[in-house]
Amino acid sequence: MRIPLRAAAEEERPTPNLFIVGAPKSGTTALASYLGQHPEVFVAGKELSYFGSDLVFGTDGGGRWRLAYEPYLRWFAGHGDARYRADRSVFYLSSTRAAAEIHAFDPTSRILAMLRNPVDQMHSQHSEMCFQGEEDLASFAEAVAAEDDRRHGRRLPPGCRKPFALRYLDLTRYAEQLERYLECFGADQVCVVLYDDLRADPAATYGGVLSFLGVDGGHRPEFSVVNANKVVRSPRLRQVLRQGPPGLRRLGRLAVRNEFTRAALRRRLQELNTKGAPRPGLDPGLRARLIERCEPDIRRLEALLGRDLSAWRAPPAGAPAAAPAAAGAGAPDEDR
Repeated sequence: MRIPLRAAAEEERPTPNLFIVGAPKSGTTALASYLGQHPEVFVAGKELSYFGSDLVFGTDGGGRWRLAYEPYLRWFAGHGDARYRADRSVFYLSSTRAAAEIHAFDPTSRILAMLRNPVDQMHSQHSEMCFQGEEDLASFAEAVAAEDDRRHGRRLPPGCRKPFALRYLDLTRYAEQLERYLECFGADQVCVVLYDDLRADPAATYGGVLSFLGVDGGHRPEFSVVNANKVVRSPRLRQVLRQGPPGLRRLGRLAVRNEFTRAALRRRLQELNTKGAPRPGLDPGLRARLIERCEPDIRRLEALLGRDLSAWRAPPAGAPAAAPAAAGAGAPDEDR
C-alpha cells in the first residue's frame, strides 16, 4: 500500500521534523519520554506509523489499516513553536521504505535510532508480542524457529495485526537498516543511541542527543524506567478488548457514544489488566546460538559505527555455541 506523500516545505501547518525510528524494545519509549519533557521538543503521544508503506497493519475485520495524512498532521497542530516535532514509530527502522519516504517528505529531518544487543532485543520483543496478544508461541525458542514460515505468511497467530513484528531476527538487522537512513540523510542528520549507554548513564546519553539536536543542553528530565516488562492479568479480557464479539462492540458504542471516550476507557481497562513482571531468563544455549547467527551483522554494524560491540558478540559463560538447549534462567532485566 503506497502512502500519499506531500512535501513538508509546501505545508503552512506544523509538520514533524524529528523521527525516532526504533528499534523496538531498545529504549525508544524512554528517550521519547525524556525528550518530550524538553521545552524545545514536542513528541507525538503515540506511534503513528504513517511512513513505511511496506508495513502492513491489520484491522479487527481482516482489512488493512493506515493513518491518513490529515489525521497524521493533526497530531502536530498547535506545536509550531517547538523547534522539533517528533514522530516516534519503532518499526520505521526495519521498514524498507520508511527512510526514503521520510526523506521525500522532509529531507532536512533529524533521525534518532536506538539499538540494543540483538539477542536481548529479540527476547524482549517476543515478550512484548505475547503481552499484546500478537504472539501465540509462548516459547521464545519456538517463535524464533517459526520465523522462516512466518516470513512466507505461515504459522501466523489468528487475528495478528502486525505479522512483521514477529520476525524477530529480521528486526535486528541493524546495519542494513541504518544504511538506508545514512544513504538518504547523511551522517550529520542521523544519531545512533545504544540502549547500553542509556541504561548505564542516562544523563550523559541524553546530553549527547541534545547536542546532536542543537537544543538547550542544560535540561534534565526525570530519568525513570519506562516501558518495563509486563504481562496481562487476564488473557480473556485482553482478547475482549482486542476483538470483542460484534454484539458487545455495538453495545459499547450505544453506551458510550463518543469515540474518544471509548478509546480512553479501553486504555484504562488495558492498564488495569496489566502488571509488571520480570521476564524469564534466556536459556544460555539458545543465547549462544542466536549470537552466532547475529555475529556477521554485529561486525558489519561495528564497522558502520566505528565502535567496538564485542560485548554483544560474547557468548554466555559456560555455553559454547554448539551447546544443546537446556532449562535455565538468567537474570531478568527491565526495558526502558
